[in-house]
Amino acid sequence: MNNRSPFYTRIVPLVLLLSVSLLTLGCTESIEEDVQARDHIEHPEWSKSANMYEVNIRQYTEEGTFEAFQKHLPRLKEMGVDILWLMPIHPIGEKKRKGELGSYYSIQDYTAVNPNFGTMQDFKALVKAAHKHDMKLFLDWVPNHTAWDHPWTEEHPEYYMKDSTGAITYEADWTDIAQLNYENKELWDKMIDKMKFWIEETNIDGYRVDHAGHDIPLDFWKKAIPEVNEAKEDFFWLAEWNTPDMHPWFDATYTWEYFHLSTEIAQGDTSVGTITEYMAQEEERFPEHAMRLYFTSNHDENSWNGTDEELFGDNFENFTVMAATIDGMPLVYSGQETGLDKRLEFFEKDPIEWDGFEYEDFYRTLFELKDRNEALWNGQYGGDFVAVPTESAGQTYAYKRVKGDHEVFVILNFEDNEQDISFPNLEDSASYTDVFGGEDVTVDSEGVTLEGHNYLVLEK
Repeated sequence: MNNRSPFYTRIVPLVLLLSVSLLTLGCTESIEEDVQARDHIEHPEWSKSANMYEVNIRQYTEEGTFEAFQKHLPRLKEMGVDILWLMPIHPIGEKKRKGELGSYYSIQDYTAVNPNFGTMQDFKALVKAAHKHDMKLFLDWVPNHTAWDHPWTEEHPEYYMKDSTGAITYEADWTDIAQLNYENKELWDKMIDKMKFWIEETNIDGYRVDHAGHDIPLDFWKKAIPEVNEAKEDFFWLAEWNTPDMHPWFDATYTWEYFHLSTEIAQGDTSVGTITEYMAQEEERFPEHAMRLYFTSNHDENSWNGTDEELFGDNFENFTVMAATIDGMPLVYSGQETGLDKRLEFFEKDPIEWDGFEYEDFYRTLFELKDRNEALWNGQYGGDFVAVPTESAGQTYAYKRVKGDHEVFVILNFEDNEQDISFPNLEDSASYTDVFGGEDVTVDSEGVTLEGHNYLVLEK
């Protein structure tokens, strides 16, 4: 007996059909997103063994211009630099400006250059010159906020975060910026168009994205990155962020936790052995294809937290060796090759004192090693990290990077005095070449002797 009404018999099939359609649509969208994601797992060929160098145009030379910096390109090429990342080059807001010159990250116009740095033609010439020296050039992109006198604050106030009174607001104590609101999806296409501009007009090779995950939904990047990539093949994305979900959309992300851990070790607040725990967590949290950025300084750390000497003391070279060999892509900040011994002012003119280039050969040796030894390559192209237990009277650490027949063995002494370092778990002896000294070295369980604050980098 059929007790169902005619309405029921008509509506149920429709509901079922609608449900199946929505499920199919959802599955299709999910499949398309998965396909897009897989497209981002492979990185540009040129990035496999690349390093990065951060450029502070304002402080790099007395002139503080693109043209003046361009004269340094042959030297940086000789040092082995692959990627030049320029801090923001846009006009800086005048309204609520901090200091005389203001923050590079207070963007007044996304498609213009700071007149203090030069003209658009000067910038295009710099990009061409970098390419002529076989270097890539990235721009620092600031999608989280603008200056208070950016045209959008008047023309599109709906693009911004508002406080309880309805007024445009800012983040933390950054009173010189107005925070954008990505809940308004009209902003998405506008921002994407601004990013495309610099590829189409100047032929840049990548973006370092400031504050990439702060109040910016991942869905924005899932839309933006594929669309911007249409403007140039093999474009590269670095997120100033430290979470696994940024991959594979971004090629690379920051290792803030590692940096802070390394400064704690340098200050004697924790044991160097915690590096092993950190690396195990990295392997568990991040996919193999994630490129990770390692550094001992950048514009934030130098200006606000300390010089290389303040942060790392006599072990600066040890921590630099680690940043260049432990995993991922190493970053060097402007002036580190000359022993940058002052905190550069952030809102004022404060040129780097180029008084020596005493670390230039040091960085060159590390960069050349990274290029030729596949064990040190970035992301999925490099080798596994293997901690090598040590026995010694003080703070020492050792590890290997291994990929097939390629191997790099790093041994570090963080103590003031000489240390006899043995390797109880090494069963067989092995022959290597000392990367910095050039001699053949055989290592077995009895180990090596290292002077205080010294390192041994071996390869085969």
